[in-house]
Amino acid sequence: MLVEDGVIRDVDFTGAPPPQHATVTDFGQDGWLLPGLVDAHVHLCWDAGTDAVAHVAAGDRDTVLETARASAATALRAGITTVRDLGDRDYLTLELRDLVPPTERPEIVAAGPPITTRGGHCHFLGGETEGADVVRVMASGGNLTPSSSPLQQQYGRSDLRLVVAEAHRLGLAAAAHVHAAEAIGDVIDAGFDTIEHFAFFTAEGVGLRPELLDEVVRRGIVISLTLGMVPGSPPPPAVAARIEAMQDLVGKVIASGARVVAGTDAGIEPYIKGRHPQLGELGQCIGQDVVGFGLRSATAVAAEADGRLRAPLHRAPARTCDRPERQPVSLPPRL
Repeated sequence: MLVEDGVIRDVDFTGAPPPQHATVTDFGQDGWLLPGLVDAHVHLCWDAGTDAVAHVAAGDRDTVLETARASAATALRAGITTVRDLGDRDYLTLELRDLVPPTERPEIVAAGPPITTRGGHCHFLGGETEGADVVRVMASGGNLTPSSSPLQQQYGRSDLRLVVAEAHRLGLAAAAHVHAAEAIGDVIDAGFDTIEHFAFFTAEGVGLRPELLDEVVRRGIVISLTLGMVPGSPPPPAVAARIEAMQDLVGKVIASGARVVAGTDAGIEPYIKGRHPQLGELGQCIGQDVVGFGLRSATAVAAEADGRLRAPLHRAPARTCDRPERQPVSLPPRL
């Protein structure tokens, strides 16, 4: 491989000698190279601390921006060269892209604050849609927000269809956060490009509906599986109670032939850090070749699904508006 000024210029498979001026580094017979990884679901502004919600919601702007900068640097050092940020505060990830040179951070595909209902999941992030690369909507509730539940639907089908139609009109991809089994059918019907989590949570556990998985495969919708636990760390309570059923679900999703990309949800909780641990976890869940499947999901599949993960190259110009300075939010105690 010929690298010049930090750019790959050529890859030679003929065994030809390197150019005379080149500095040669030989990694030996067992050395190998892989492309930069894609983490399809991160939160750069969140600090992965014991109370990440308070940090991102009530922390001052400079502190949260510095967290995003550090998270981006951590991801890059781990070999992650593209991240899709699906929930920041005040569009700080867009500001980060302007402040930090592209050589010092991953490529950032940013959603800004996600669309949610009044008091709904991650309502405390706030913000109006301006300049984002992908539109994310909280189709169901989640575990982080006391006033929200992952079992609850937050929007009806007509609302979700409107979100997708408007996103596509502006040339943006549409991503849906969804845990609730009933809401997954609505998300598929609405035509979202990616489904985040795809957990099929029910009050009793996990209730995979095979006909909906078949429809996802038929439509070519990308599933962003959340597989970000650091080995040895305990899973969150909502996952711990369903761990075996969720592992079984992941295996069935993989076996279905669905397009799957890897997302760590990095930054949300102490057990989810800014790195790419899901390769090993995939092997635990599905018993498949970790390098083969895991790397494909984080490289080739993510590249093939690029148009569904981000805004197309040619999209309508961003609409901006003046916003008052956002004040820190007072949060109720976490459940």
